[in-house]
Amino acid sequence: MAASKRLAVSCFFLVLLLAEANAQGLKVGFYSKTCPHAEGIVKKVVFAAMKKAPTLGAPLLRMFFHDCFVRGCDGSILLDSSSNQAEKNAVPNLSLRGFGIIDDSKAALEKACPGIVSCSDILALVARDAMVALEGPTWEVETGRRDGRVSNINEVNLPSPFDNITKLITDFSTKGLDEKDLVVLSGGHTIGMGHCPLMSNRLYNFTGRGDSDPSLDSEYATNLRRKCKPTDTTTALEMDPGSFKTFDVSYFKLVAKRRGLFQSDAALLDNSKTRAHVLQQARGSTFFHDFGVSMVKMGRIGVLTGRAGEIRKMCRVPK
Repeated sequence: MAASKRLAVSCFFLVLLLAEANAQGLKVGFYSKTCPHAEGIVKKVVFAAMKKAPTLGAPLLRMFFHDCFVRGCDGSILLDSSSNQAEKNAVPNLSLRGFGIIDDSKAALEKACPGIVSCSDILALVARDAMVALEGPTWEVETGRRDGRVSNINEVNLPSPFDNITKLITDFSTKGLDEKDLVVLSGGHTIGMGHCPLMSNRLYNFTGRGDSDPSLDSEYATNLRRKCKPTDTTTALEMDPGSFKTFDVSYFKLVAKRRGLFQSDAALLDNSKTRAHVLQQARGSTFFHDFGVSMVKMGRIGVLTGRAGEIRKMCRVPK
């Protein structure tokens, strides 16, 4: 028994060492010699798209998050399946939008530098540029990822809007992200929309007895009930009411007042460390910087570098 435990611990640290070794293959400016205008090409595509449809910012950010949390940041979220069995076909990913921006970026890059820039790196760059287009934070994106060849709907097990704080901390920890990263990345909810089915249990049936979530501010709950009836499956709700188009600290101020939309937002107050980070971020002086730092950390999850993986010619299909 002791030997098996030691073996399990050894295997765990081996996984961590391999992940770190892979992440070391990333660097800022990876394409500086092979495709020196790569980042500018992607930025041009993203800014043009965001000018026409600024609401794409939130789903583009989520796309990168959802990619990294399944198989690592390998572009597997982009792959199509003729039998609808790819990651993008999983329920949490059905609301993602903006795949055309990835396609357009890849087409432009293939024209300028054929076979050089990976789709997984495009995802990372697009997420950053979409935030900049919203006058949000910027950060230096590490590149050098290569693309995975597998995308399986059955492997999609993402953090959920219904998760409690213990589950959230565990899910992030297994990806090498700590409590601060959890809080800071949750701040992405400052932009975009959610839908009634993702939170109506907090209003009508929180514990299965027809009750509401006691952690939800009563006035906010009343406003939400006006918008979301028990059987409503379509109504969209601002995740950061009054500021959902602007990347700012308003989200943290609302969470601190028990006005987070999702159960997972409210859960950030249920742990002393995450609560302290919420209150710190609400003060606003470090959010943009901290968000960039956590995005870089997330962008290192499970990456393929060196000779691992491939560079796709089209982001929707393996080479």
